[in-house]
Amino acid sequence: MIAFVQGLVQYVEQGHIVIDVGGVGIRVAVPDNKVDFDTQIGFEIKLWTHLILRQDSIALYGFFEQDQLHLFELLLGAPGVGPKLALAFVSTISFDDLRVAVTGNQPELLSQVPGVGVKTAKKISFYLQDKMEIHVSQAKVGTESVLDVELLDALTSLGYSVAEAQNTIKSIQIDSENNLEERIVLALRHLSK
Repeated sequence: MIAFVQGLVQYVEQGHIVIDVGGVGIRVAVPDNKVDFDTQIGFEIKLWTHLILRQDSIALYGFFEQDQLHLFELLLGAPGVGPKLALAFVSTISFDDLRVAVTGNQPELLSQVPGVGVKTAKKISFYLQDKMEIHVSQAKVGTESVLDVELLDALTSLGYSVAEAQNTIKSIQIDSENNLEERIVLALRHLSK
């Protein structure tokens, strides 16, 4: 509904910023580790936002980068994760660290987020395994080949988990002359065994 807000910072407090947008002060919840109390007031900023409407409240959550917003929105769907906990994740852990924890089956890395115990970390990790979107620039595979990254993306879009796709890419015999379609066929043959 509100994709972003842009304006002058009027007030900064722990976890919130008030931004003057056309003469209206908008209070936006932001990740704790992203607020610089001394230098933000009076400067113009742009925040990517997510609006949450409830019966008793309206809350706007803002992020300095779109990856932070994507991480926040991804976490909102996880069991036991509300907006405050999702914001704590964004304040504590990067998208890449989350990807490593989930794809590497290391949920204990998520328990470094305040309010997240081992049990909750396992639930979140399990939920996110097939939800993590693969970005070419962030994909971590055994080789640096762009075709391998595209193959990983193709396999996950077909419903395979990131771990299954990575293991398959490592297991199959790929010739450097194989194009993407040939690599997909080889991978699907391997996965169907």
